[in-house]
Amino acid sequence: MGQQQCMKAIISGRVQGVCFRRSTQQQAEALGIVGYARNLADGRVEVLMCGEAERLAALREWLGHGPPGAEVTHVECQDVELAPPDGFTTG
Repeated sequence: MGQQQCMKAIISGRVQGVCFRRSTQQQAEALGIVGYARNLADGRVEVLMCGEAERLAALREWLGHGPPGAEVTHVECQDVELAPPDGFTTG
């Protein structure tokens, strides 16, 4: 198993009301990534993702378009120093 790291992403565009969080959870779980996806008050979605670098890159690429119905206009990512959570949640 490779080294674990965590990254936080803020996704802008039409990303609320289109099953973005649930779809992100499904993608993350399929990749073995833990973290969360949650709506922000300003209409964006925040995603914390922790896992191996290659898997994070795959999820980050997916976040660039999201599920059908989403219209992603921008994804801002930054590395964060956190202990990885257990599982992947939405909230």
